[in-house]
Amino acid sequence: MELESGNILVGIFILFGAAKILGWLSQKLGQPAVVGELIAGILIGPHALGWVRSGPIVNVLAEIGAVVLLFSAGLEQRLSELMRVGWISTRVAVLGVIVPFVLGFGAGILFKHSNTESIFLGTALVATSVGITARVLGEVGQQQSSSGRIILGAAVIDDILGMIILAVASGVALGQKDARQIAIAISLALGLVVFVLLAGRRVVRQVVPRVADFTRQKSYFSLALLICLGLSVLSVEVGIAAIIGAFLAGLVFSEEKAAEDLRIKTHAVYEFVVPFFFVAMGMAMDVRVFARKDILLIAGIVTLLAIVGKLVGCGLAAINLGRLDALRIGVGMVPRGEVGLIVALIGLNQRVMSLELYSVIVIMSLVTTMIVPPVLIRLYAKASPVTP
Repeated sequence: MELESGNILVGIFILFGAAKILGWLSQKLGQPAVVGELIAGILIGPHALGWVRSGPIVNVLAEIGAVVLLFSAGLEQRLSELMRVGWISTRVAVLGVIVPFVLGFGAGILFKHSNTESIFLGTALVATSVGITARVLGEVGQQQSSSGRIILGAAVIDDILGMIILAVASGVALGQKDARQIAIAISLALGLVVFVLLAGRRVVRQVVPRVADFTRQKSYFSLALLICLGLSVLSVEVGIAAIIGAFLAGLVFSEEKAAEDLRIKTHAVYEFVVPFFFVAMGMAMDVRVFARKDILLIAGIVTLLAIVGKLVGCGLAAINLGRLDALRIGVGMVPRGEVGLIVALIGLNQRVMSLELYSVIVIMSLVTTMIVPPVLIRLYAKASPVTP
């Protein structure tokens, strides 16, 4: 069934219901809800039960979900803490980007994919899912431990570096293939990031309260969404992904007086629209790839490289803290979660990535997301909870 005028609500009901039910089951089994939402998409999608087919409406819902997801991710980070993270967090983040990217790009070339596909594969291996690791650290009471702080600080820097690499990858995919055009894409991406981070808070603090006075009940939430969408549009206009603008918008508002209220209201929107993004991810995956030994072999190799890349890059950067903490940090940086999926979707939508490689990245994101929580809990099993 395609989501057309006569059955839009039925399709949305199926998408949302399947996502919530399987997301709940996933959490009951000790896994993040995102795993269940992906499986929901695979099951109800065109390659399995065929209850709902991808189309313009599903794509719009997925894109809105991605924008809200990244806005919420930015809103959960504190910009001042990001600016104050120590040298070791920066070192962990940088090595945790360089090593996996080189491994991913090299694997793409080895498996005879194009340079553009290889860049997207390397990019998918770069960023860490902050939400998954933060949740596990919270469950074991280690968010305030030295290794916990380093993991969270490095993961945020990691995400920003990943966003910049994604911007470059998108530019390459859109045809900006010579050195000058790639340099322009990098400059625009860095320029937008630096401008928003340095001037964004000042502008928000001066403009938003005045504009809010003209709205009913001083609705900061509506203005925040407007700025989020505006920066998303601006990102697209300068040739980078819309989600970068959404993430920056969240960072800008992360330490405002109204930030907590914004988080509560954004969470309500998040609960509704973000599952559509992950369900759409699953729907795009052809389950027949699981019957292909060559795809499973490549997925296994890429997943191994994704794990090794973070363990080696991040672990070596923190080795002076001791082997146990270095291992904790390396494992904590492994899950790709939604970040790897976003990269895969952009590559697929821009038609620079084959369905086979897309499926490889989805499998890698799923496996790295599922294996980290139990391993990290075990590594912190004997550590005493740390409170602020």
